[in-house]
Amino acid sequence: MARDIGDHEHGTAAIRKRLEAGARPGYLRDWIYGAIDGAVTTFAIVAGVVGADLSARIVLILGCANLLADGFSMAAANYSGTKAEHDEAERLRAIEARHIRENPEGERREIREIYRSKGFEGDALDQAVEVTSADENRWIDFMLVEEYGQPPVLREPMTAALVTFAAFVAAGAMPLLPFLFLQESAAPAALALTGATFFVTGAAKSRFSTRHWSRDGLETLAIGLAAAAVAYGVGWLLHGIGS
Repeated sequence: MARDIGDHEHGTAAIRKRLEAGARPGYLRDWIYGAIDGAVTTFAIVAGVVGADLSARIVLILGCANLLADGFSMAAANYSGTKAEHDEAERLRAIEARHIRENPEGERREIREIYRSKGFEGDALDQAVEVTSADENRWIDFMLVEEYGQPPVLREPMTAALVTFAAFVAAGAMPLLPFLFLQESAAPAALALTGATFFVTGAAKSRFSTRHWSRDGLETLAIGLAAAAVAYGVGWLLHGIGS
C-alpha cells in the first residue's frame, strides 16, 4: 500500500529522531502560486498577441520580458510578504516577553484559561500551566500560537522567493517553447502544452490534499484557460479596431 506524504514511523526511536530534527516549513504554496501565475500570465500574453495576429517574434519578445520581469516581481513581493510575517512574529514576541516580565501572574492566568478551554482541569491543568511557564521561550512560543494565531514555524523569505521565481519561470516558459521550434502550428501547440502544464500543476497539488488529482487538475486547467480566453478576446478585439 502506497504511503501518503507525511506518513512516518511511530517507534520511540523514530519519534525522538523526528522531533529532535524539528518542524520544517513547507514551500508548496510558493511553488503552486508561482507555477500557476507563470503559466497563466505568460500564456495570456501569448494568446493576446496571437489574437492580435502579430508575429512569433513579438510573442517571444513580450513573453520573455514578462517571464523575467513578472517572475522577479512576484518573487520580490513574496519575499517582502514573508519577511513581514517574521517581523510581525518578532514584534509579538517582544510584547509577550514584556508582559511576562511585568505581569507574570496575569500571563499564567491566560495560560490556565487557554488550557481550560481545551478540556484540562484539576491536577492536569495545574501541571500543564507549570510546565509551560517554567521556560520563558516555551511560554512565549505557546502564547504566540494560542493567543495570536501565529504559525509555529515560519517560511524563510529568500527560500520562498526563490521557489516562487523558479516555478514561475519553469511553468511560464511552456507557452513560449513552441514559438522557438514551430511555425504554423506554434499557437495550437502552445495551447496544448500550457493546458498540460495547468493540469499537471493542479494534479500535483492534490498529492498534498484529500481531493482527487483529476479534480484539482481540471480546476487549475479551467482557471488557466479562462484567463487565456479573456486575453485572446482582448487581442482579437484590439486587432479588429486597429485594422
